[in-house]
Amino acid sequence: MTSPNTKVARWSDLPKRAWITGAGKGIGRAVAERLAMTGWTVYASARTTSDLDDLSRAAAGAAGDIVPIPLDITDPEACVQAVARIADDDQPLGLAILNAGTHTPTPVEGFNAAVAGKLIETNLTGTVNCLDPLMKLMINQHNGHIAVVASLAGYRGLPRAAAYSASKAGLIAMCEAFQPELARKGIRISVVNPGFVKTPLTDLNDFEMPFLIPVDEAVDAMITGLQKGRFEISFPTRFAILMRLMRLLPYGLYFRLTGKILDR
Repeated sequence: MTSPNTKVARWSDLPKRAWITGAGKGIGRAVAERLAMTGWTVYASARTTSDLDDLSRAAAGAAGDIVPIPLDITDPEACVQAVARIADDDQPLGLAILNAGTHTPTPVEGFNAAVAGKLIETNLTGTVNCLDPLMKLMINQHNGHIAVVASLAGYRGLPRAAAYSASKAGLIAMCEAFQPELARKGIRISVVNPGFVKTPLTDLNDFEMPFLIPVDEAVDAMITGLQKGRFEISFPTRFAILMRLMRLLPYGLYFRLTGKILDR
């Protein structure tokens, strides 16, 4: 049994090898590029091979390397094989950022179980598929840092985003549950809760997005939080504070506020 006094690795002590899912676009791609520029070897996963090829070209000449690993995280065996491929390099994996996810509106009118189930399968179950082999690998290493990308939308249920909020709330609760167990094994876990970040996914939204920030600002916040070893990394700051306050509201007041969203 691992001692409860096992030291959790600091950022500066981590091997500079990272695995990032959802690395083809948006935050995942931007983080992969940033780490490669600073000398990390990045195993980049995404479903679309052409996105990974484009990422490799964009990072050509960087101090580190991009190693494409095409992956559909909804396939549990493929996740096992991806982690096995990383482990085959016979060097410890310092960091994993489980960022892959999607969003589909799920309003009451036209609610469809198949659509909601697909979203939850990707955002929640897909991340679980990755965590299974990943945690085994890092437990065997006795160190490492796992970052799970959830969302500020996981704080409370939001209108028209029932399945999305549910999937992200599940990720937050799961990370909270894992933290004390993983810490005893020398592994750090963080949950990343972004607000609205300008990416190809948010470009599809047809509503006003408060406190929208550019992707580079999101990457700065994420990496700073990881370097400091924070459990929760949330941004942008003003939106995160607002959402935390809303989490404290009684239901009557909360529903009056969220009801106004439907009037827009």
